[in-house]
Amino acid sequence: MLSVDDVIRRRLHSDVVLIRQVAEYIIGNGGKRLRPVMLLLSSGVFGSCGERSHELAAVVEFIHTATLLHDDVVDESQLRRGNATANALFGNAASVLVGDFLYSRAFQMMVGLGSMRVMEVLSDATNVIAEGEVLQLLNCHDADVDEARYLQVIRYKTAKLFEASARLGAILGEAAAQDEEAMAQFGMRLGTAFQLIDDVLDYSDSHEAMGKNVGDDLAEGKPTLPLIYVMQHGSAEQAGVVRHAIEKGGLSDLNAVMQAIRDTGALDYARCRAEAEASSACAAIAHLPHSKAKDSLLQLADFAVSRTF
Repeated sequence: MLSVDDVIRRRLHSDVVLIRQVAEYIIGNGGKRLRPVMLLLSSGVFGSCGERSHELAAVVEFIHTATLLHDDVVDESQLRRGNATANALFGNAASVLVGDFLYSRAFQMMVGLGSMRVMEVLSDATNVIAEGEVLQLLNCHDADVDEARYLQVIRYKTAKLFEASARLGAILGEAAAQDEEAMAQFGMRLGTAFQLIDDVLDYSDSHEAMGKNVGDDLAEGKPTLPLIYVMQHGSAEQAGVVRHAIEKGGLSDLNAVMQAIRDTGALDYARCRAEAEASSACAAIAHLPHSKAKDSLLQLADFAVSRTF
């Protein structure tokens, strides 16, 4: 990861000062670097972890960071990981344009690797992620979104880059086709579990550890799984409160919504769904030979669902 960070710093260079300022701010503001880690571990499972892996791990992080910059503008977010968002500091225009710079720099780096297969996987992934962003936008303030539609957004918007990261590691390691698919399945399932826990933490007591405000998703009218569960399994009164909160947005109903979530066990349900996804992820790579890299991937799956931030 130190090598990946070196690549990131080197590839962030631009003669345009504002690009350097915004990009270095968002990259340097922490983050778990899970997607680059997954790519490195996946390539390690197949005995391939060198300069090409480091370069591609940085590509994945640039794509992820670009989506964050654009996300925060769309969501009008002011806080991420406990710090002011780039759009709050530099403005929406700068955030969008620097996000575009990171996307294009990522594709420059892809071309430099000279692998059509790598470009195919990442171009497909970025396209699906964009579709997921639009699907989420369509779902906002729609209280009729069900679990299937919610999971589709997660698979597209979040899990797709996890899936691509895991698949790319296998490609670099020249894995057999069935092993590449198994690793991709691991990434997709783990990415889904990760987002499910994010949605749990948005309504839990540990939200401050995430560096965001409780109920951020509610304020934006996002129908995440805890809210969907209340509407499907709560009383008419509880469902009505949540429906009103989703349709109107804002936080005026936050206390009543939080109470409904607690009373219906919605967070326990969502956490169980996340644990099931993580278990499926581990099962997908169970047949692969034992290695330190594989053990670390299994630990990563456990972290995805046990974390409090």
